[in-house]
Amino acid sequence: MNHIMKLGIVAITLIFSISASASSEVLSVVATHGALSVKGNQIVDSHGKSVSLAGPSLFWSNSDKEGYVDRAYHEDRYYNAGVVAYLHNDWNASIVRAAIGATTPGGYITNPEDNVERAQRVIDAAIAQGMYVIVDWHSHDAHKYPDLAIKFFETIATKYGKYPNIIYELYNEPLGNVDWSTMVKPYAETVIRKIRAIDPNNLIVVGTQTWSQDVDKAADDPIKVFGNIVYSLHFYAGTHKDSLRKKAEYAMKKGIALMVTEWGSVNADGNGGISRAETERWLQFMRVYHLSHCNWALSDKPEGASQLKNGTTSDGNWTDADLTEAGLYEKNIVLHWDK
Repeated sequence: MNHIMKLGIVAITLIFSISASASSEVLSVVATHGALSVKGNQIVDSHGKSVSLAGPSLFWSNSDKEGYVDRAYHEDRYYNAGVVAYLHNDWNASIVRAAIGATTPGGYITNPEDNVERAQRVIDAAIAQGMYVIVDWHSHDAHKYPDLAIKFFETIATKYGKYPNIIYELYNEPLGNVDWSTMVKPYAETVIRKIRAIDPNNLIVVGTQTWSQDVDKAADDPIKVFGNIVYSLHFYAGTHKDSLRKKAEYAMKKGIALMVTEWGSVNADGNGGISRAETERWLQFMRVYHLSHCNWALSDKPEGASQLKNGTTSDGNWTDADLTEAGLYEKNIVLHWDK
């Protein structure tokens, strides 16, 4: 074999070696799916395929939630890149939710700069990890303060609207007496109009009446003037059972898309032990309907819903020994969720 032929064989071998190495690299979730959109009652990726994402929700970002400035847990400290990297690497999480306190003390209404900064830390970290991120306006009375929501979401959309990672959640949990058609829907349309002027495409999630459970009411009177709208469904397995699943089925049959932006394996008040049998029913339901979901909550608050033991450090340098029973259970769910 002459010298030129040998050089050619070596070159071809190197090309195949490099190509094989490149093809073996694992793409991030966002690189794989790209921009999300709504098609019928499903969330689909840039290839038109239904997507079901899984990850945790952070706790309220407020620095003094409910006035407990010197409380034994400070959830805003978990709003950092180390925690998001941990969720990506150890949980295989494809999504994370930043629950930005909106209209309560310590939230945006009293500390706007601090809470925007916390949101940005989580968003920046999610983008760096190739994860989707829900930017949640975490409020039970958001409709009273549309101007605050507009200012916040305009800030986020202006900086991050070009990224397919971003999902806007406009109203965490309207209460039971906050009527969908006359209060929640008009508020949502007002805020959506401002977001869409900046970001015309990324998903927007709209909370539904009665702690985001009355998805049937939203299905009977959906938002029609804007596209890529999703409606939030929240459940806590110890409290919410088949009757709520029937509401969700009704809503999807009417044609709206749902996202479970908050759920728990315990009771609705955040306490109690894991309701395993009912949680498994909900997990099967979400698999069947390809629902994306975020579990409440990555928190060390001393209650059943918390995934971290009280006093867990804020750096994300954790092992399973730092997780509660709920945290271990929910990590396993996310880790093995089919992305």
